[in-house]
Amino acid sequence: MTLLMSAIHAGATMDSGLFQTLMRNQYGTQRLLVAQRWQQLLAELSAQPETRKVQLVNQFFATQVRYRTDQLLYKQQDYWATPLETLGQGLGDCEDYAIAKYASLRMLGIADNKLRLIYVKAQIGGPRSQEFQAHMVLGYYPTPSSQPIILDSLTSAILPAAKRTDLYPVFSFNSEGLWTATSTHSVADPRARLSRWHSVLKKMEQQGVRW
Repeated sequence: MTLLMSAIHAGATMDSGLFQTLMRNQYGTQRLLVAQRWQQLLAELSAQPETRKVQLVNQFFATQVRYRTDQLLYKQQDYWATPLETLGQGLGDCEDYAIAKYASLRMLGIADNKLRLIYVKAQIGGPRSQEFQAHMVLGYYPTPSSQPIILDSLTSAILPAAKRTDLYPVFSFNSEGLWTATSTHSVADPRARLSRWHSVLKKMEQQGVRW
């Protein structure tokens, strides 16, 4: 099938044929094989429990993508890559990991209200350190009232937010809304507040990912 369909309620599908054609043309046959492994993983996980989907998607990107700054990779200070670009390069920074995992889990039928990209200040160097850096992680909310499970490019461990005392949330967003660190209700349309997020969603659609 050229169209990989996810659960209707999640509203995310992938035109596999278009995605593979773009991958081959832009990045070559070796990276196409990686994209095909990703698509095969999504197909194999389609009927699995959500916790299993989260675990194996996180593991896939931890093993298939290496960290590289935007400055080195794209000659820009802050560039948000699509899954096609991240898998094609095999490289990315924290935003790229988070976006790729978000898109994967949406295509696996996990509803948007269970996923948020979270901007945090990450404490570097241990609990006594005064050094912080801007960072992005993906939060998975098993239920509306639960604390998020954190998927983080800095570690392969998937832990509840309460155990990530090195992370200080600033705001979070998905395709439905934007939340400040202390709010439980959306305070804005993220596509109006986050131009890069709007741009990357539009580019993903052009590359075969439909929302």
